[in-house]
Amino acid sequence: MTSFAPDSVVLNRKLPLWYQVSQSLRASILGRSPQDPLRLPTEEQLAGHYGVSVLTMRQALKELEDEGLITRHRRRGTFIEPHALRAAPVRLLGSVDAIVAQQSGMKTELLDRGTVPVPPGLAEYFPDLTEVAAYHRLRSDEETGEPTNHAHNHVRPELAARIDPDDLARWPMTKVLRDVVGADISRITDTVEARLADPETARLLDVPLLSPILYYTGVTYDSAGRVLDVAVIHYRGDRFSFTVTLDAT
Repeated sequence: MTSFAPDSVVLNRKLPLWYQVSQSLRASILGRSPQDPLRLPTEEQLAGHYGVSVLTMRQALKELEDEGLITRHRRRGTFIEPHALRAAPVRLLGSVDAIVAQQSGMKTELLDRGTVPVPPGLAEYFPDLTEVAAYHRLRSDEETGEPTNHAHNHVRPELAARIDPDDLARWPMTKVLRDVVGADISRITDTVEARLADPETARLLDVPLLSPILYYTGVTYDSAGRVLDVAVIHYRGDRFSFTVTLDAT
């Protein structure tokens, strides 16, 4: 039987390996195509794929099993749960793959794209530019069709010129920039705050005006400290929670 082939990942040894592996595998599962097989490779094969121990791989799989994304059967193997709930906590742990996983697994509609003057609120991030590429997307639960969040991205024009809009319907912007465009992503700075739904957010997410939402800002930098992308995402407050995990070592 053919097994599902997860994406590769470059691991950061300063962060828990099991967490990075679980988030990378989660992103692969949620971003899979309908025709992809549901059976996962064995623990040993996955450990070899990610370059970690079987014990670390087992811990990563337990995280996905607890979330309901996979089921494990003795002697039969591990399988992707095709009807698992795809909404998840907003988690911050310093891993780019965690950001990709956070944004994966939803139906995405590109509402608008084009070139705009740098918004005054973003001028500090793009001091060398007068214009940026702007994208506006709506994400919905694939099973229910319920809107879950909408995102505005402002991207450097030279990177946007290499973005295929069709890729944005399948993958998060972070994954497109890193894995398709080949952008040099060094770090992402996240900010999450509580806000009230404005008229646009209330209409797009089908929630009452002034209802609570999670307002997320993600600023993506390259290794030279230059900002590549600023993402602003409005999450429904009744579908997402905010979790921060701190490594004590």
